[in-house]
Amino acid sequence: MAQSLRYHHLGIPTTGAFAGSVYLPHLKMTVSDHMATPYGIQWMRFDDDCTFPDLVKRLPHVAFEVDDLHEAIRGKKVIIEPNEPAPSTLVAFIEEAGAPIEFLQFGEKSAPQPPLPPPTCITPAAGAPVATPSGAAGR
Repeated sequence: MAQSLRYHHLGIPTTGAFAGSVYLPHLKMTVSDHMATPYGIQWMRFDDDCTFPDLVKRLPHVAFEVDDLHEAIRGKKVIIEPNEPAPSTLVAFIEEAGAPIEFLQFGEKSAPQPPLPPPTCITPAAGAPVATPSGAAGR
C-alpha cells in the first residue's frame, strides 16, 4: 500500500528576525509557530554552530505527516536520521531532487530516539521577513 503524505508545513530558513520567534537551545535554532498562518509557514533561523545539514539550513523544505516514518524513508537518501524531538513526535529528513523533505509521525508509533537536529515545525505572524534567493531577509 502506498504511503499517505499529508501536508504539514513549509519551513523557510532566514537570517532576519521574525515575529513570534521562539528559541530552541537544544536545537540551536529559532522558529516561529507554523499554526500562526493558514498555510503552515515556519520561519527558521539557525545559530552559527547548529549542526543541521547545510541543505536544511539554506533551502526551504516541505514537511509531510506520515503514518509510518520508517516506511516513508525506506530507500531514500536520509540526511537527518529518525529522532524524537518531542514526546510522540518522530521526525526525519530526506533529500529529494536536491531539496530537503521532512517527514513527521505523531502518536504512539513514535519510539524514543537520541535527539538529532530536526527543524521543529513552527511559523511567523503577519509582517514576518521573507527569505530572498540571496539568503537575505526582507519584507
